[in-house]
Amino acid sequence: MGENLNEMPLVGHLRELKQRLIKSLLAVGVAFIFTYTWSEGLYNVLTKPLFAVLPADAKYIIFTGLGEPFFIYLEAGIAGAVIAASPFLLYQMWAFIAPGLHANERRWFISLLAGSFLLFWAGVLFAYFIVFPFAFRYLMGFSGPGLRPYISMGLYFSSSVKMLLAFGAIFQLPLLMLVVSSIGLISARTLALYWRYAVVLCFIIGAILTPPDVFSQILMSVPLVILYGLGVFLAFVFGKKKEEEAGTSGLKEGKSL
Repeated sequence: MGENLNEMPLVGHLRELKQRLIKSLLAVGVAFIFTYTWSEGLYNVLTKPLFAVLPADAKYIIFTGLGEPFFIYLEAGIAGAVIAASPFLLYQMWAFIAPGLHANERRWFISLLAGSFLLFWAGVLFAYFIVFPFAFRYLMGFSGPGLRPYISMGLYFSSSVKMLLAFGAIFQLPLLMLVVSSIGLISARTLALYWRYAVVLCFIIGAILTPPDVFSQILMSVPLVILYGLGVFLAFVFGKKKEEEAGTSGLKEGKSL
C-alpha cells in the first residue's frame, strides 16, 4: 500500500504531462489547418528583405527539386502554426508547473516566462528588420555584370530561420544573467570584472552562429555585447541588495568575533 502511494504522484504527473502534450499537439494541428493555407504568404514575408536588395533582373528564387516548394511551404505552415499556438503552449507549460510552486515562485516564473517570450521576439524582429536588410545588401554587393545570384528556396529558408532563431536565443542573455545573479550562482561584480573575456566570447558566438562573413558576425556580436552590458546592469540593480545584506551580515559577524 505504501509503494502505491509513493508511485501515484509520479504516475499522476506523467499522466498530466501526457494530456498537456496531446492538447498542445492538437492546438498546433488546428492552427496548421489555417496557417498552411497562408504558407506561401508566410514564405513571401520571410523573403521580403531579400527581394528588396536583389538586382532588378534577378528578383526570383530557384528550386532544385520537384517537391522542394511543397516541403518548404509545409515547413512554413508548421512554423506559423507553432507561432500562432504559442500562447496556448505557454499556458500549458504554466499550468503543468504552477501547482508545484509557491505563490512568490509563481510570480517569479510568470515574469520569467513573459520576459523570455518578449526578448525572443525582440531578437527575431531585430534580425528581420535590422540585420537582414544590412546583411543581404552587403552580400549582394559582391554580384556584378558577370555574376548573378541564383538563390535556392530551401537553402534560403533554412538559413534565414536559423538566423531568426539564433537572434531570438541570444536576446535571452540579459534574462539568463539576471537569473544566475539572483540565485547567487555568479555575482554582478564577477560578471562586470570579466567583461573583456565576455566580449571575446560574444564575437566567437557571433562567428559560429552567423554566415561566414565578417559583416554578419559584427551584426550579431555587437548587439550581444550590448546585451551583456544590459545583463550586468540588471544583475547590479536586482542583486545589489543581496550583496549588501551579505556584506552587512559579514561585518556583524566580524564585530561579534
